[in-house]
Amino acid sequence: MPVQNPQDLFVWLLSDVRQREERAKHIFQEMSQAAQDPDVKETLDSWVYLQDKTINTLDHCFKLIGKQPVTTTSRLHEVFLEDFRRELNEIQQPLAKTLYVASKASQLMHLHIGEYAALTAMADITGHYSVGALIESCLADNLAFVERARRRIRNVIEMAAPMRKAA
Repeated sequence: MPVQNPQDLFVWLLSDVRQREERAKHIFQEMSQAAQDPDVKETLDSWVYLQDKTINTLDHCFKLIGKQPVTTTSRLHEVFLEDFRRELNEIQQPLAKTLYVASKASQLMHLHIGEYAALTAMADITGHYSVGALIESCLADNLAFVERARRRIRNVIEMAAPMRKAA
C-alpha cells in the first residue's frame, strides 16, 4: 500500500498492529505451554484471553474511521518466535526457564507499548480522537501486563535467592 499522507500511514500502522495482535495471540499461547511456573502460565493464559478483546477493539477502530485493514508484511513476530523456541530449548534449569519465558513476554509487550503510543499520537494527528481513546485502552492493557510480568519476575528471583544461599 503506498503511503501518501498521515491518514494512509495511520491505516497502515493500525493494520500492522491488528495483524500483529493475531500473531501475538499464538505466540503467547505457545509461551504459556512452555511455562513451567503455574503463575506465569496463568498470566499468559489471561493475556491470550485479553487478546480477543484487543482485536475486537482494533476492528472497531477500523469501523469508526471507515477503512478496512490492509495487508502488511512484517516478520518481526515470526523471528521473535523462532529465537524464543531455539533459546528456550537451550535452557535446562526450570527456574531459568521460568525467568526466560516471563522476560521474553515482557520484552514483546514493551514493543507493543511503543506501537500503541505511536498509534495514539497518529489518531490525534489524523483527527480520530475516539479511536485514540480506544487505542489508549489497548495501551493500558499492555502496561498492566508488563507490570504484572515485572512483579512475577521479581517474586521468582526473591524466592530463588534463599534457595541459592542455602545451596
